Amino acid sequence: MTGDRIQESVDPDLDVTVVTTGPPRPRAAGQLPIVVAVSLGGGLGAAARYGVTLAWPTTAGSFPWAVWSVNVAGCALLGVVLVLVTEVRDAHRLLRPFLGTGVLGGFTTFSTYAVDAQALVQAGRPGLALTSAAATLVAALASVWLAVTATRAVSRRVRGSRRQGEAGA
Repeated sequence: MTGDRIQESVDPDLDVTVVTTGPPRPRAAGQLPIVVAVSLGGGLGAAARYGVTLAWPTTAGSFPWAVWSVNVAGCALLGVVLVLVTEVRDAHRLLRPFLGTGVLGGFTTFSTYAVDAQALVQAGRPGLALTSAAATLVAALASVWLAVTATRAVSRRVRGSRRQGEAGA
């Protein structure tokens, strides 16, 4: 298939602008602000998660409620953030990588949820391990779906009220 082009999807957070003046600049150098935003946000999110697990420790062999709650809440917050920064408002290009990938990526912890499930199996609680794994997956997916749906509904209602207010003025 000579001459055919394959269109690759492009992450909207990446700066793909071509500079036509001056010496060529490595593309990676333009991504430094994104890397910094994700790193700073990830540190904040991980610290927040650590704080939750300190405040709400899981005893050996019991359901890991703190990690479950962090993952469900983090997924819901991610749904809200993504609707707000992609559909409702024009946001700074670093806001989504900072909040979505960084803060909420560091806050949620699907690797720890897997470790918790493994610890439950090792503690002789395979049924609870399976319950924990399944409950996390189902609740996380449901929370992000509900958050996206609710945020879209609220934003439509707010935009509708603003339009009515402007029309009546």
